[in-house]
Amino acid sequence: MKYNIFVIGLDDFHLSLLENINDGRDYTFNNLLPYNMIINPPKYDMDKIISLGKKELNDFKEDIHGIIGHWDFPTTSLLPVFRKYCGLDGPRLENVLITENKYWTRIRSKKSIPGCTPAFEAVNPFDINCTKNISLPYPFWLKPVVSFSSQMAFYIKDEEHLKEAIAQIKRGIGRFGEPFEKFLELADMPEDIPVDVNGYYCIAEEPVVGKQCTAEGYVKDFKPNVYAIVDSYREGKFHSSFSRYQLPSNLPPAVKDRIRTKCIRITNEIGLNNTTFNIEIFWDKEKDKLCLLEINSRLSKSHSPIFEDVAGMTQHKVAIDIELGYEPEFSIKNGKYNVAAKFMLRRHEDGIVKRIPAEKEVCELENKFPGTRILIEVQEGDVLSELLGQDSYSYELAVIFMGGNNTKELLNNYERLKKELKFRIE
Repeated sequence: MKYNIFVIGLDDFHLSLLENINDGRDYTFNNLLPYNMIINPPKYDMDKIISLGKKELNDFKEDIHGIIGHWDFPTTSLLPVFRKYCGLDGPRLENVLITENKYWTRIRSKKSIPGCTPAFEAVNPFDINCTKNISLPYPFWLKPVVSFSSQMAFYIKDEEHLKEAIAQIKRGIGRFGEPFEKFLELADMPEDIPVDVNGYYCIAEEPVVGKQCTAEGYVKDFKPNVYAIVDSYREGKFHSSFSRYQLPSNLPPAVKDRIRTKCIRITNEIGLNNTTFNIEIFWDKEKDKLCLLEINSRLSKSHSPIFEDVAGMTQHKVAIDIELGYEPEFSIKNGKYNVAAKFMLRRHEDGIVKRIPAEKEVCELENKFPGTRILIEVQEGDVLSELLGQDSYSYELAVIFMGGNNTKELLNNYERLKKELKFRIE
């Protein structure tokens, strides 16, 4: 039997990962919605996006067996809309929206895992008195309740920084706030969710410290399971920019067990069902304390190639199993490498891109370091500060996926490759 799976914003890179899934089933992967309409457009026209998506699904003349996605908002919220349209199972839109709104997530995490929830409060950036109404002591983080990749997230050290951040956020928050409001119109939120803290609000949060990781898991028939933990490493002045993700995690087994327990509690509290998830958590070794950062109702696309390196196939396999009604089977031991990582090559100052590595240079480096995939994220002529989808303190130039026998070999190979990957920025 052939299974028709639609993937929102499918590109060639992820299609190649999907086509490498070898589980004995016959899949056809179909793109749903143009890539540029979903990935970092200047504006999300949700009426147009939803209408076009339904048309594409309606025009498909064969059976549709599943709809999956790996991108951030609004893809995560589109999935329940399109699944409902096609009569497919999956999480309710209301439960997904709780994970989209960072303040709403904190409300549920405070209830289910209170010891893992930092101090937080809602901030209306359009309230002229908002800078005076925040009760958290400095420093704290301020970010829109709906955003991703640390966009418009600012480390606030004093009132001057706060005023500057508020001004910047007010200019850009509508990019996510407006589409979020469209989804709210389609939802009937639970009574404990303060819908007035909408997509145009921010959240102020106590800073969390420690070693960061991401738990990858799923919920099938209201039974959560964590099948892998990926370590996250940060860099930069405020340690706000990701430098690499590495699989498998080096955390102590007992800490991993506690992380799994916390993930089960929060996903149950939110009410997620029949979906993948990834949950970002910090472990403060000195205090032996876990702290939730955020929860996403999707698998992490950033981890997909490193799962292929270590597990033998992308974790999209888990999402597909759930779509087809199967209990997922996924083992982290069938790949070519013992460890793998996604490295993010960044620059922390503005500039104009004058030179990027040529395609021939990239191919030569990929051949020189077997198992390496390099994606250049900028083009010649780009002004870094004008790029969309960047965090508040850095600019991503390239991502590099590498596998290795051990962490030392992996890091050594990356340092060697980085020296040969030639950019010129002025």
